[in-house]
Amino acid sequence: MPGKTYKMSFTSGGLFFNESIPVAELYDTTHDRRGHCWQQTRDKVLSENLLQSRTESSARRRIREICSRLQLLTDRQRQLLLSGSRQEQQYLLWVAVCKYYPFIREFAVEVVREKYLRMDRHLDPQDYEIFFEAKAEWHDELEQLKNSTRAKLKQVLFKTMREAEIISQEHMIIPGLLTEQLTKVLAMDDPALLSVFPVSDMDINSWLT
Repeated sequence: MPGKTYKMSFTSGGLFFNESIPVAELYDTTHDRRGHCWQQTRDKVLSENLLQSRTESSARRRIREICSRLQLLTDRQRQLLLSGSRQEQQYLLWVAVCKYYPFIREFAVEVVREKYLRMDRHLDPQDYEIFFEAKAEWHDELEQLKNSTRAKLKQVLFKTMREAEIISQEHMIIPGLLTEQLTKVLAMDDPALLSVFPVSDMDINSWLT
């Protein structure tokens, strides 16, 4: 069905795991001082080249993308991002991606999780194409994308899912292994966020009770 215009700017990068954690740490150590905000975090990362980018334009694109995602996590989610296990961190960064990109969130829920529930564990690139075409019927911004951009979007999305351990290197869907503390910070925000992972309804219901 038609809705808001999709943001489709995920044509480079991926989960940004190695970059996101230091940025979140920087924000955490300074955000409560004199009204520190995300803009100041971005400025500091750029001025000190904390992402070790080769060019300023590349650094600006990456830090803008990372901060835009991290901003959408709640305070409790960001705290767990800093203190949790590597898998909890990967999952939280995946949640941030899904929050920032509704297109990716819908793909995670409508395709990846639905295949998992049907016990069809292989995510074929054709699954993405079918999903894309279905959404393009209602979203002109998808229909207008160049074929090269469309191919790049698919490539980056699959890379992001592999880095988040949503799928394996062989594109097999990996069952979600959410911890109690992770499910708690997600459910407090929006219980529907649990559906961006390959988990069963039984699992979700048990976490919410």
